[in-house]
Amino acid sequence: MICFRRKTYLATAVCLVGFASLLVLSYLRTHPYYILPRTAVRKGKDICKVRITNSSITVLSDNRTFIIAPYLDEREVRLTRVIGIVHHSEVKDIYCSFCCSSMDDVSLSKAVIDVHSDRFGFPYATADLLCLEPTNCYPHYISLHWFPKDDVSLSPWFEIRNRRPEHSPVEFTVCISTMFGEYNNVLQFIQSVEMYKLLGVQKVVIYKNSCSPLMEKVLAFYTAEKVVEIVPWPIEAYLNVSHEWRFKDNGSQIGYYGQIAALNDCVYRNMYKSKYVLLNDIDEIILPVEHPDWKTMMQSLQKEDPEVGVFLFENHIFPNTVFTSDHFPSWNTIPGVNILQHILREPDRKEVLNPRKMIVNPRKVIQTSVHSVLQAYGSSVEVPMDIAIVYHCRTPLQANLPKESLIKDTTLWRYQSSLILAVSKVQQKIPL
Repeated sequence: MICFRRKTYLATAVCLVGFASLLVLSYLRTHPYYILPRTAVRKGKDICKVRITNSSITVLSDNRTFIIAPYLDEREVRLTRVIGIVHHSEVKDIYCSFCCSSMDDVSLSKAVIDVHSDRFGFPYATADLLCLEPTNCYPHYISLHWFPKDDVSLSPWFEIRNRRPEHSPVEFTVCISTMFGEYNNVLQFIQSVEMYKLLGVQKVVIYKNSCSPLMEKVLAFYTAEKVVEIVPWPIEAYLNVSHEWRFKDNGSQIGYYGQIAALNDCVYRNMYKSKYVLLNDIDEIILPVEHPDWKTMMQSLQKEDPEVGVFLFENHIFPNTVFTSDHFPSWNTIPGVNILQHILREPDRKEVLNPRKMIVNPRKVIQTSVHSVLQAYGSSVEVPMDIAIVYHCRTPLQANLPKESLIKDTTLWRYQSSLILAVSKVQQKIPL
């Protein structure tokens, strides 16, 4: 049952989304797989010697459909779930061709297009293109095209990922989306990554649109350390992107550099590589209050709620314009914010709900948004702030508050000695 039994006020809405997912799967089960008779399956010598596309974003011939990556999904029926971006009203039909290399033929089916509900008014949205796999082969490659009779030899082909799940996953992976705007907040980035490492991360996946030359050096250093994995994200080459999450009638086609599409891809990319996936921005740290690290925190949370697959942590703003008087290394040669100097947080506003970021079991996620999971197996829970918070160091949201109205929260300082040592070591290794 794909009903996301949230322990929140969103229960009804999310269960409706789950019901929609059931309808999609019902469609796949009850409609014939082949839109052409089996005798019309294309055959021919070397037809499965296809050119594989390795781009992180690939545009189809309609210029309305953008393919990110296909993933095998066997959690209910055996299908290929293709993460993509589509025009929500203009894309009506997409066809899937599977290459059955053992038989040297191509099987054709029609995709079910499941546009994600969190579109926020933009004409383009994240979508799952659901292609039921043929019963008589286990294809490793798939092609997506607009017309059933398109020449598959001219269509882009993609390797179906998660075909061979890894059996020794890392414990924690952080998904960062997206790095854009010639990002140059180098010091806060280094501090965040080193904090992630102190808390238990093994991998940080970054969907990179653009950053400064200095930031490129830092990314190269962490990539060589095998801590950071870079996914190129040139989305502005295809669509007019917005710097905001909500639509404004200014010609923008997709919100916040396609952040939601990147997050969904990251969940599926790490579905069998990581026990847990954290979905947050680079200026955010899911900071344990009751426990020393993520592992002990998650062990405790899962023991309390074994069926929970999504843990939501409340966001709290620590203004980067308000400094403490305590002395820390200035790291003056490194551009960016020093988070150790920002331990005053804004009070809650009664009329505003704090957004949340997530730690998820990726194998229980079907579709995710930024602050909540849209479809999932099992239930979710909102984690109280006496267990953990999202430490979010950024420009203030309540800029007119006097300093006396801010709340001193020194939870971050529990890690200051280790963090100072780690950042200083990075500074010595990189010519900053």
